[in-house]
Amino acid sequence: MNRKIDVEALCQEKGLRITEQRRVIAQVLSDASDHPDVEELHKRSSAIDPGISIATVYRTVRLFEEAGILERHDFGDGRARYEAAPESHHDHLIDVETGNVIEFVDPELEQLQKQIAERLGFRLVDHRMELYGVSLERKN
Repeated sequence: MNRKIDVEALCQEKGLRITEQRRVIAQVLSDASDHPDVEELHKRSSAIDPGISIATVYRTVRLFEEAGILERHDFGDGRARYEAAPESHHDHLIDVETGNVIEFVDPELEQLQKQIAERLGFRLVDHRMELYGVSLERKN
């Protein structure tokens, strides 16, 4: 899946004040094709504006997360990683050897999850799925 979400526009929709440093961090998040952690966000942001401190990135990420602009993920590597709040649901497959994250949607799997919830007496309102694996292509 390759989708670009305009984080700055989401900030404006939520009524957040956009400083120049927040604008840079929002742009870095919008351009990210991966799920960066705060240190990686700081590295990318400070390459654009060397005046951005790691503390500013931490504060901004927390603000964006609390406003529902960012989603926080823990993919089992000990780092909180982030993505712009998706417009549509997707799941994740994490390569445990490289840390790469693949986003996917599977309609059959979505239907099966609803059926399981119903069988257990529930109406599914939300879920998060993370699959962890190793590449069948990579030789050990």
